[in-house]
Amino acid sequence: MKRSLLHLSIWLAGVASAIPAVAQTYGDRDNFWHPGWGWGHMYFGGLMMIAFWVTLIVLVVLLVRWLSGAGGGTSSALPARRTPLDILQERFAKGEIDRQDYEERKKLLSD
Repeated sequence: MKRSLLHLSIWLAGVASAIPAVAQTYGDRDNFWHPGWGWGHMYFGGLMMIAFWVTLIVLVVLLVRWLSGAGGGTSSALPARRTPLDILQERFAKGEIDRQDYEERKKLLSD
């Protein structure tokens, strides 16, 4: 399901990027250098092209992260919260404390 959704979104992005080329007919190009237009549209067009590609790239990255499950709100970089009993068991497993120490401290923690 995720793979087909990814393929569909890539296909839609390709189709959407071709729409401006289809929208302009040969009749529209006759008056391209209309004297009243000025040169401002060239700057605005360049900025819009940059904004379009940045938006498209961000959307693709977010879609891939969502499909892969990497951005689901929980961060794997944060360590899980350990209880004192977990730490005690870890120290016993490493051999830092002996069995008698472990039993005494476990009894104190459970009280």
